[in-house]
Amino acid sequence: MKDMRQLHHFLAVADTLHFNQAAERLGITQPPLSQSIQALERELGAPLFVRSKRSVALTAFGRQWLDHVRPAVAAIAALPDIARALRDGRAGRLDLSFVSTADYNLLPALVRAYAARFPEVELTLTEATSDVQIERLLDGQGQAGIIIPPEGPLPAALSYLPLLREPLVAAMPEAWVAEARLRHSGSLGSDWLDRPLILFPRRVAPIFHDLVTTYLERRAQPPHIRQEAIQMQTIISLVSAEMGFALVPASMRHLARTGVRYVDLDDAPLLETGLAWRGGDAAATLAGLIEVARADYGGRVS
Repeated sequence: MKDMRQLHHFLAVADTLHFNQAAERLGITQPPLSQSIQALERELGAPLFVRSKRSVALTAFGRQWLDHVRPAVAAIAALPDIARALRDGRAGRLDLSFVSTADYNLLPALVRAYAARFPEVELTLTEATSDVQIERLLDGQGQAGIIIPPEGPLPAALSYLPLLREPLVAAMPEAWVAEARLRHSGSLGSDWLDRPLILFPRRVAPIFHDLVTTYLERRAQPPHIRQEAIQMQTIISLVSAEMGFALVPASMRHLARTGVRYVDLDDAPLLETGLAWRGGDAAATLAGLIEVARADYGGRVS
């Protein structure tokens, strides 16, 4: 088939079962239409219609081929609209990774806002630590990541948008609270400093790690790290098991766990979370995510 005209000719005749009526619908005369159908039949090697002086009918082959031609022509006709949707970021794919803490603050609201604006975009979510996300982005994998930024500037190939700063709180075993180790104001006293600390490896999020250790060191107590864990959910579970305490983002209060009490800190340090992406990535779906993040969440302090 040299072009789409033959398929449109076939559909017109199949719909009307009348060459003159099909020609009128197409805005051509009947002889060119008949010639087009005949040429198509020769190319296919089988007749599409049974013709008589009084009627036109589809052959068995023509009926079966019609089932394939109609959706194919409709799909091709939709290609310009699909192209515009892809160009504008209203369709396509977006691969977003996130740190586990984002599941309790930024991620649900950001995904909900993005999906409401771009409902046709296929969104893939992957949980990963900040160091893994940065490495993946530098390797050309994924499109964006919600990270806790490392020390110093990010690699030059990456762009970054701060989204949220929130204070740290102490996740404490309820049994410690029962031992009256809290002040009447609800804040921590000083006798918790010598208790075991549950923390994540420094390589995972150096700034977060240093916020925790520096806060403790300033209170004249070197941190006694009893257990390391990467996932924040695991850290909270270890607190529930009374293996120690942890300093976590305030949004972790949304993770209710039996045996765990979240307590405000005096002079609590702020932890930043933001969005990172490859600076040269021109994907329209990514541009839409950045636009939503800037409009709704950029630089917010919780």
